[in-house]
Amino acid sequence: MQAPNFVILQLLSSARIGMNWKYIKWKIRYYYQYFPFTTNFFLCVALGWLVFRLLKSNTPKGESPSPLLPFILVMGKLTFIFIAVLVIISIISTFFCYAWYHYLLARKNTMLKVSFNTEIKKGRNRLFLEAQLEGALRPILGFVTGKLYYDNNKFTNRFALLSGKKKENSIWRAAISGRNRVYLPDIKEYEIKGGFVYFQDMLHLVSLAVPQTIAGHFYQPPALLDATTTEIYPRKTESMDVRINQMRRVEGEYLNYKEFETGDDVRRIVWQVYARNRELVVRTPEMFEPYASHLYYYVSFYSDIKSEWLNEGFINEMLNYFKNNAWTIYQSLAGKEVQLRFMPDQSFNVPEHLQDEERVAGIISQSVWQSDKPTDSYFNPRHGAVLCISSFISVESLKALLDRCDSFTLIYFVKLSRILSRNSVAGLISRIIFLPPQDRLSRLRAKWTFSPFRLSVQKREKEIEALLEDSKVTWGIL
Repeated sequence: MQAPNFVILQLLSSARIGMNWKYIKWKIRYYYQYFPFTTNFFLCVALGWLVFRLLKSNTPKGESPSPLLPFILVMGKLTFIFIAVLVIISIISTFFCYAWYHYLLARKNTMLKVSFNTEIKKGRNRLFLEAQLEGALRPILGFVTGKLYYDNNKFTNRFALLSGKKKENSIWRAAISGRNRVYLPDIKEYEIKGGFVYFQDMLHLVSLAVPQTIAGHFYQPPALLDATTTEIYPRKTESMDVRINQMRRVEGEYLNYKEFETGDDVRRIVWQVYARNRELVVRTPEMFEPYASHLYYYVSFYSDIKSEWLNEGFINEMLNYFKNNAWTIYQSLAGKEVQLRFMPDQSFNVPEHLQDEERVAGIISQSVWQSDKPTDSYFNPRHGAVLCISSFISVESLKALLDRCDSFTLIYFVKLSRILSRNSVAGLISRIIFLPPQDRLSRLRAKWTFSPFRLSVQKREKEIEALLEDSKVTWGIL
């Protein structure tokens, strides 16, 4: 009985060592921010020493000196001294601005203020970081930059604070600020844990870091892909403003009942209800409605895969790909004459003042794979006109849903394997043998070919396509 316990203890010990190693690496990266000298410093010291030796050297013996050599040496020395003086002044001002900011921290508790704004132009989302540092000074010919760390202690790229914000009716500067485009790996909500402000000279020789206490949340918006247009028929009537070409079925027989009134057809009396409740009710006859004012768009993030697959690195890239396609479909539908309604399968706290596009972009960005709400219980075929599903949908759930849909329902099937299967065999061999992958997606594509997860996903995608082909719905593959 001791052998299994020993194995469990070994596994726990290995997991603890792995967690400790990640924590140690994070601490090394964190405290490395305080190291004042950059790579440029050591390169410039070596270069300066080399130039100094060249300018100091005399003409070799046995050779007649060039008449221009003294002039060249003098001009070289003057240039070297001029550049050295500028660099020294910039470094001194960097230390002064660094000390001044520490003084502001002690006296006024000045901190870096950041905010994230999403701009949507022609359906394309762009995330911007706006940063402001009140009272701070920028070094002469130098720079002030910042960096944030978020979630599991990951760092953003450095952003610059190059603009000056003046006081009202004054020539003096009140703050330095900057507006920078932000690129992050995943489309999701991020949590800011803290940050740094760096004071740097003109050549980035020294970088003096000041920690910042910052907290907040922001999300990376989805991207717009190549859109496709399809004829879609709305199914929900909330106003009589838009008339459609195809009359749609509403309130079919056996769906609704009403109390029996004089003039109603006695053949429509539901005698089962009368026998049970002693109430006379009649079936509402099927009608055709020529008006439909709203287009309901559903996106299902339901995932019916093994729990161990969720820890695979492929999941994040597949989720990003699905979100980008869901956003692209939304943009293609937004151009229709009818009003578009987005129906999420998850609940989020989204500010009410946001426009429809910003609200939907935020909901899609924050959505995750969920297993609580199957697609057949989430999608309402009577109201929903468009449904977006992924390769992770349950085959049984899809089959039950298709039995309730008709030809007016449009289903977009996002094949998640496409994001990882866009490379030729020659390119794959070249990356594995000759060129190391440069980014996360390239590394995952190299692993995807030999992953057992690939076989499972592709098998499910074939089953989904077969069900869609045998159904009545209108469908397409993305």
